[in-house]
Amino acid sequence: MSDQITVEICVNSAISAIEAQKGGANRVELCENLWEGGTTPSAGTIAIARKNLTIQLFVIIRPRGGDFLYSDDEFEVMKHDILTAKQLGADGIVTGILTADGRVDIPRMKELKELAAPLPITFHRAFDMVADPYQALEDCIALGMDRILTSGLEKSAIEGMELIAELVQKAAGRIRIMPGSGINEKNVHKLVQYTGVKEVHFSAMRTVDSQMEYRQANVFMGGVMRPPEFLITVTDPVKVERVRNAAQ
Repeated sequence: MSDQITVEICVNSAISAIEAQKGGANRVELCENLWEGGTTPSAGTIAIARKNLTIQLFVIIRPRGGDFLYSDDEFEVMKHDILTAKQLGADGIVTGILTADGRVDIPRMKELKELAAPLPITFHRAFDMVADPYQALEDCIALGMDRILTSGLEKSAIEGMELIAELVQKAAGRIRIMPGSGINEKNVHKLVQYTGVKEVHFSAMRTVDSQMEYRQANVFMGGVMRPPEFLITVTDPVKVERVRNAAQ
């Protein structure tokens, strides 16, 4: 139905992508390292996700966590990763680059847009780190971006929904505005009704206990800022379905 809300699930693995599809997602954004905000998934992850999905597969292109100001070498990595994602059957690209003064990096984004063509591009939550969201909106439109993923420059989309609603109005159909961050079955309907968005983005994760029997308690793989070694995060199809239903 044309009035249905499109549900995009941010997933951390090929397995999570499959679980999101089971829950009724319309699209997945495939990432790794969600605890860093999401980084580019491996070629194997993209390939296995593509093999098992009938829904749309968008791939994040982000060479590392942290800010969105990239060196020349990091930019070259991003270009190669876009070509790889295309070759492996991605339906869309999710990325974003900023300048040091908090603007959309127009020359570099233009280059990525050309490489990604004809795939659509989502300008991701780098948008939430810009100095002027209204100028960034116009820049994304001029670049031919297909959508902007944003929390409204706040910690969560609910906190930022006033700006999200403004962006929807100012966009006037020229680009899609997709809220993300902190969306759940309790707040998604309010968010959709207030802002007028047609798409929502959330993660719907759960933790699964490791099947390891022997557990070394004194060694940590990722330092202090790490997920626990013996807890695995995966998309919960039940949560996906609940939020999807609540959004409509």
